[in-house]
Amino acid sequence: MTEVTREAMEYDVVIVGAGPAGLSAAIRLKQLDADLNVVVLEKGSEVGAHILSGAVLDTAGLDALIPDWQAKGAPIRTAVTKDSFYVLGEAGQMRIPNWPMPPFMNNHGKYIVSMGNVCRWMAEQAEALGVEIFPGMSCSQIVYGDKGEVKGVVAGEMGLLSDGTPGPQYEPGMELHGKYVFLSEGVRGSLSKEVMAKYELSRGHCPQKFGIGMKEIWEIDPAKHREGTVTHTMGWPLGSNAGGGSFIYHLENNQVYVGFVVHLNYQNPHLYPYMEFQRFKHHPMVADLLKGGKRVAYGARAISEGGWQSIPKVVAPGVALLGCSAGLVNVPRIKGNHNAMWSGIHAAEAAHAAIMAGRQSDELTAYEDELRSGPVAKDLKRVRNVKPMWSRWGMVASLAFGGFDMWTNHLFGLSLFGTLKHGKSDAAATGEASKFPKIDYPKPDGVLSFDRLTNVAFAATNHEESQPCHLRLKDPSVPVGINLPKYDEPAQRYCPAGVYEVLTDEAGNPRFQINFQNCVHCKTCDIKDPSQNINWTTPQGGDGPNYPNM
Repeated sequence: MTEVTREAMEYDVVIVGAGPAGLSAAIRLKQLDADLNVVVLEKGSEVGAHILSGAVLDTAGLDALIPDWQAKGAPIRTAVTKDSFYVLGEAGQMRIPNWPMPPFMNNHGKYIVSMGNVCRWMAEQAEALGVEIFPGMSCSQIVYGDKGEVKGVVAGEMGLLSDGTPGPQYEPGMELHGKYVFLSEGVRGSLSKEVMAKYELSRGHCPQKFGIGMKEIWEIDPAKHREGTVTHTMGWPLGSNAGGGSFIYHLENNQVYVGFVVHLNYQNPHLYPYMEFQRFKHHPMVADLLKGGKRVAYGARAISEGGWQSIPKVVAPGVALLGCSAGLVNVPRIKGNHNAMWSGIHAAEAAHAAIMAGRQSDELTAYEDELRSGPVAKDLKRVRNVKPMWSRWGMVASLAFGGFDMWTNHLFGLSLFGTLKHGKSDAAATGEASKFPKIDYPKPDGVLSFDRLTNVAFAATNHEESQPCHLRLKDPSVPVGINLPKYDEPAQRYCPAGVYEVLTDEAGNPRFQINFQNCVHCKTCDIKDPSQNINWTTPQGGDGPNYPNM
């Protein structure tokens, strides 16, 4: 392909991703100086189309950003009225009382929300302040300056053919340059991954840990609906195979969010996270709730779970990592949106101060300092040992020791355990197939449980089929040559959208097939592939899931 010439546009700050972090940064920048030129680039077809979260929202970050959000009509209305936690067995459940947990674990005063709809509202607030927001604009490349600094991004390249050459409708896109570039791409963003590698931002920090979160929206029998009820579970069906748990949130209009999270550091490559989710819905407690209802939406995304130990250095020359690009989820609280908003606020304030001082394209050390000493640090440091405890000692021990550790951090600001380290990466944690038993999963019944392809239709995902596959293999021989004999090619199972298959040709030889059209952009493949052979990149703008109110 010949060198592409692109037009360039200049901004003060270029923001990649219209999630809670990116939009908070955009709003705060314009609050500080209405004359700043700020642009937000979103790969989804509209703001919110690629947003998937639980979500019970702690409004602390939003309270700081837009104190009168209620008066301005934010779609945040369903207050939590009941908060329950259960450990499940196959046929029953045991409720864990709330009182042993420190006060910050309480969900009362929080709200059950669709973060997609919250982001749509935040985008309206940003545009009212003069922020330019362009949905359907995938950012496919970083633009570097003469001194190796991040200068901008390439956005809006469209019309490439499957072999990567320009087709008849080719659009080269544009370069958008900024004095600073904020990457708020969500978990495992492709540009964030490149920046972290180039500037070695993870050096000296634990590897990031991840989970795969899958979610369905159900309309249920009004007689069973309890608006404001929050339920979390652990235990069955995962048992000792993997860490994880579920959430069931009763929102408005007789709808419930039903979600399931599997920690991606599981060893048994035969584990099938999606089928664990489907099996979970057959537990008597869940099945009774959903009986007579109907599923109306489905989606999945990876979740950063490393917490305090895994936050990389978040700044490099000209660039800053925000929100889930930095990994700011509080795992025991199952919340990260408030920290994403805080990160956007802090980054915006640091960039504004730098620009007012006549600086550009340097490291926003003030953002790094505030992230590691302010409200995000307070939130994450006190729960920092819960995830490594679970990984080392299992669910029961982590409940006991994790609860004790959170209390000592809450009361005294210290931990008797110090700061526990995470072990190997989730990819490296995968064991060889021959050393683990296969797992027999019941066939979905089409009423409570569904096969993947049927459910993917409820994500409304779509990709133009003539474009290059955005799931790129570093070595095409690895899936069949290494992953299949050694790990029974776990991509067949860890993907929640049925993207990867091992098929057999007429001669009986296996071949690896990628159905990239099914992709819901969860990025689990980029994380969990044991050979680290899959590189998730952005497809052309607007492609992917179209979540209505996840």
